[in-house]
Amino acid sequence: MSQLFSPLSLGQVTLDNRIIIAPMCQYSANNGAASDWHTIHLGQLSLSGAGLLILEATAVNPEGRISYGDLGLWNNETQQALGKSLKAVRQYSPMPIGIQLAHAGRKASTGKPWEDIGAIAPDDVNGWQTLAPSAIAYDDSSPVPKAMSQDDIDSLIKDFVSAAKRADELGLDLIELHGAHGYLLHQFLSPLSNKRDDNYGGSLENRMRLLLDVFKAVRAVFPSEKAVGVRISATDWVEGGWDLDQSIVLSKALDELGCDFIHVSTAGLSPEQKIPVKPNFQVPFATAIKEAVNMPVIAVGLITEAQQAEDIISEQQADAVALARGILYNPHWPWHAAAELGATVTAPKQYLRSSPHGQPSPIK
Repeated sequence: MSQLFSPLSLGQVTLDNRIIIAPMCQYSANNGAASDWHTIHLGQLSLSGAGLLILEATAVNPEGRISYGDLGLWNNETQQALGKSLKAVRQYSPMPIGIQLAHAGRKASTGKPWEDIGAIAPDDVNGWQTLAPSAIAYDDSSPVPKAMSQDDIDSLIKDFVSAAKRADELGLDLIELHGAHGYLLHQFLSPLSNKRDDNYGGSLENRMRLLLDVFKAVRAVFPSEKAVGVRISATDWVEGGWDLDQSIVLSKALDELGCDFIHVSTAGLSPEQKIPVKPNFQVPFATAIKEAVNMPVIAVGLITEAQQAEDIISEQQADAVALARGILYNPHWPWHAAAELGATVTAPKQYLRSSPHGQPSPIK
């Protein structure tokens, strides 16, 4: 029996299999509001046979967007627009759906990737003043962010709580807090971007404080039968930055607070990063964290083949695998993996006749 296609529980949320669709920004929202593109995109992914779909990084306030086209969940308009897309998707898919709540910090106020314009100045019509732990720009071409005051931090936590409540009202099954890829919560974690001298800077305990405070606040308002987890970058890939040892300390702290899962990625904080990209290059970080915690651990990063994913699970390197670009390229990746591994996935009845002639069907 395929281990990749065995059930997995994230808290009280049970997945049919261990394939997770990772959050992938679409840069196609209107003032934070989901568009028809989101309905089409999410509808396609919801028919993939994966065990869980996590919506793209969703800003908890307008200034938290990476670009002016990012999805948001901060008012009635953004909630209603996302609700419209989710209602359409849920008519045809029973797949659990989660959302990644985020704030981009100093990496906010940019153009869309295909526009190739990078950071946008605060006085531009599509730009705004960015915030960060310290007044340190991401790179030489980015505006200097404003160092957050205690009032800014208090307001941020309230915005995460408000977005979590809206996520619950939308019927979402899970929240993933975005503490990875160089965005705001990661910026507080890393000594490269956090030079504060208050309770949120300096020691590892202090640098972890904001992420842990956000987790506790969100967990307190999101129903206990629904899952709350965290995505982290386990290393900055820069000497003197955030690293695996610190990630393990953070993961243990989250585990003690009742975190339901941890999603282990790497990088994104500094343009000085040197990443040894190859298949499974991030999996050892997930494995090291898995050995230190009780909660399920999700591995990600150039996991593209069915047997590769099966081996990660069967060898207990991680509890689940997440696909991003790979499932955009091949939205039926779980179908093909199930066929290769002798398993089955759930698919709409309209597609039951789609298997190649003479081959057993992996869909049910």
